[in-house]
Amino acid sequence: MNNNFLWGSSTASYQCEGAWNLDGKVESMWDRYLHENNLENGDIASDHYHHFEEDIRMMKKGGQNAYRFSLSWPRIIKNKEGEVNQRGIEFYQRVLDACHKNDIEPFVTLYHWDLPQYWEDEGGWLNLEVAYAFEHYAKVCFENFGKKVRYWSTFNEPKWFVVNGYFIGNYPPGLQDVQKTMIAAYNVMFASALGVRSFRQGKYDGEIGIVHSYTPVNGVDNSIETLVAMRHADNYSNNWVLDTAALGEFPIDLIAKLSEDYDISFMKQEHLKVIKENTVDFIGLNYYARALVKPYTSGETQLVFNHSGKPGESKVVIKGWFEQVRDPNSEFTAWDTEIYPKGLQDGLIEAWERYRLPIYVTENGVGVRENIEVEQVNDDYRISFMNDHINAMMNAIDYGADIRGYFAWASFDLYSWKNGVEKRYGLIAIDFQKEQMRRPKTSFYWFKEVIESNGKEIKRKEFN
Repeated sequence: MNNNFLWGSSTASYQCEGAWNLDGKVESMWDRYLHENNLENGDIASDHYHHFEEDIRMMKKGGQNAYRFSLSWPRIIKNKEGEVNQRGIEFYQRVLDACHKNDIEPFVTLYHWDLPQYWEDEGGWLNLEVAYAFEHYAKVCFENFGKKVRYWSTFNEPKWFVVNGYFIGNYPPGLQDVQKTMIAAYNVMFASALGVRSFRQGKYDGEIGIVHSYTPVNGVDNSIETLVAMRHADNYSNNWVLDTAALGEFPIDLIAKLSEDYDISFMKQEHLKVIKENTVDFIGLNYYARALVKPYTSGETQLVFNHSGKPGESKVVIKGWFEQVRDPNSEFTAWDTEIYPKGLQDGLIEAWERYRLPIYVTENGVGVRENIEVEQVNDDYRISFMNDHINAMMNAIDYGADIRGYFAWASFDLYSWKNGVEKRYGLIAIDFQKEQMRRPKTSFYWFKEVIESNGKEIKRKEFN
């Protein structure tokens, strides 16, 4: 591990800040969606808005040298006209100053799902205007924070918010429409390229990348049918984000397949030129699990994700493309997430060989129910999980992959979208019933030792 390696943890604005309507922040699409549907929300969440100094001091105490967090578009831009909320700018200036005071490198994401509701009212990511609005927002951020930030990401996990919002329908705006999914995906990737272009035109210091929810794909066998299914799964899960951001081109076989049944006339040459000319400096990969797939057999498309924490609820079938299957030899969390560190090792090597860009593991962690009434949560299962995944990352480095950082998800317990605060990921426990009181878990101190040894404390093993 080189001495400049970034060891840190991650959060996201909506999931941790709270203060949903304070100091000029306007409504986000998630505020509206959760309030209207009477669902558990992030109105207060971890109250990072009022605790950020304490939280960043604790990161320093935990040995961390980097903090990956996102800015809230509705906290920074008031309206469609692009008017800036100065109080939002001042809040993030204070966050960045606290990072630097504690020798923490800020690793900043521009968009982690919280679109301003005033743009959702205009069609959200189905409206090409929103891509240009994102470009304006990005420029405001570069102008105001550029001297304090060296690492920028345009988007966090386009796949998740696009597929869940427009195809599965369990995230806002709650649609189930393939054509609209395609348009939203296209507009998001175009917006990302516009953000990169704005960064380069402004000649700001540092680097700009994209963060992807990485799902390395394995097949049940080596038959030609399975290899075809794997390619479909890889295009669906990964390639439309990574190829487009890193290579500047949507996968042509994916476009060809979709064009058989859907209209692709929204793909314009002038947009594709911007995408081609504005590729990223690095890729951030969020890894939780791989996908094990087999050829499609029968039945309609099914995309069921577990939000209840009752095992066995998840199902992924894309009609005519592939089916995802469970490995009977694997361990799964209560939310049906496979625990498979080898997938991270293999996936990192694959991404390095394909893109030859620096890689950051921008999220990795395990969500569980925990009793936080105790003095210190003894989360040996999280230590085991993190050890095996950091080991997998180090194996990939040994194979030659250029990996420059590891960020645990999450810095502290936070609001986990449709799973509320029941699903805990944090290195620090937060008592949501007792004024968001913070207490480090055992994993917090273990991670500190790993960082101080620059990874030498990790129990190493090879995966077969």
